[in-house]
Parts: sequence; structure tokens; C-alpha cells
Amino acid sequence: MAARKGRYGVEAPIVPTLLGAVGVLLLVAALVLALTGVAAPGWTLAALVWSLVVGTCLLVAAGWYLFTTLRGRFAVWAEIVEGMWLRGGDRVLDMGCGRGEVLTLVARRLRSGRAVGLDPWDGTSPDVTLANAAAEGVADRVDVSTGDLTAMPFADGDFDVVVSSLALHTIPSAEGRAAAVAEAVRVLRPGGRLALVDLRHVQEYESVLAEQGVTDLRRRGLGPRFWYCGPWVGASLVTGTKPSEPDEFTSA
Repeated sequence: MAARKGRYGVEAPIVPTLLGAVGVLLLVAALVLALTGVAAPGWTLAALVWSLVVGTCLLVAAGWYLFTTLRGRFAVWAEIVEGMWLRGGDRVLDMGCGRGEVLTLVARRLRSGRAVGLDPWDGTSPDVTLANAAAEGVADRVDVSTGDLTAMPFADGDFDVVVSSLALHTIPSAEGRAAAVAEAVRVLRPGGRLALVDLRHVQEYESVLAEQGVTDLRRRGLGPRFWYCGPWVGASLVTGTKPSEPDEFTSA
């Protein structure tokens, strides 16, 4: 994977910051107990071991989080995009594109096609995404739009491929997430493909896609490179293909 030149930041930076800070405090506490607690070996030894183990685990979790958000997720998405066999003229939608981590990666594989990012821009700005596209040398293949993922401002069958990374779970209701997944299918052309990555609700997305008539459905975990802190917060991928014949497609 080529080095990324854009500035994509750390997702939810408060999380690794808190994990690291508490981990350091616990290790300091363990050190203090080791140096001063010899007079009360019973409870002190238990507290020392607990502080040492938990503090170390929290520091490992913080480090793993940073690895995933700064490196691991990019490597995994590069493999996902490569496996989708994008053609140079494809029109690709990134739902909830954020700073453009996946959007610019897709755009690298296009020539005459377009990578279109849609986001409500809560807490970020399309200017950041466009700046990253320029830094990656793909600004001429990238467009960004503002919109609701549950009611996207695109025509039926407007895209060859739809992707999304860690965006759909931010929709608070199951009904809203189902509407967003249905929208992903609506804007796909017959025979178009989609790849949705998220930390939660992926089985839910798979069920909605099946109800929408999507075929070749596959769901799998993405492994340690896409773990946030550990396997208990790991991302999964669901992929599928919209039927080639419109009359095979059944709306939910």
C-alpha cells in the first residue's frame, strides 16, 4: 500500500487518550506500591498485581487503537478495494465519507470515473476532504456532497459501486440504519456491488440487504488490523451484488 499523504486524524481521539492516561496512572500506582507497600504485603500485593495487569492491558489497547486508526484500517481497505476489481470508469459512492480515507483510496483506482463522497459533515468539513483529495493527487476524480444517508440526493442506479466505512452505526435507530442500507441498494445500478464496513449492526445490514434482493451476500470479520482496542471492538465487512435484472429486485 502506497503511503497516504492526506491528514485523516485519529478517530475519537478521546478514547486512546483516556486508555493511555489511565494505563500510565495504574502503572505508576503499581510502582509506588512496589516501593512503599512492603509493610502490608497482603492487600498491597493484590493491588500491585491488579494495577500492573490492568495498566498494561490499557496501554496495549491504546496502542492497538492508534495502530488501527493510523495504519491498519487503510491496509484493510486497500485490500477490499483491490478485491472489488474497479474499472477506471466506475462511478463510486462513499456513504459517510468523513475526511476521505476510503474515498481517496478508491479515487486512486479510477481514470475517467468519479469517486463521490456523501456526508452530513457533523463535526468535520468537506473542505478537509477536498484538501486530502488534493494531497493524494486525486482531486480531479473526487466530488463531495452534503446529505442524509437515509435519503440520499442521487438518482436510482446512479453508481456502479457503493462503499461505507464506520458510518452507518452512527445512525441512532434501527429504522434509520435500515433506510440507509436500502438507499445504498437503490442508488446502485443493476449488477452493481457494495461493501459496508462497521463495528456494530453488520448482521442487521446483511438482513436488510437480503430483504432488498441483494445476491452473493458475504459477511466476515476483518481481523486484528481493524480492531479498536481488541477483538471485542472489531470491524466486519458485508458485501453483495444488486441483481442484474430490475424485476429480480424487491424493495423492503
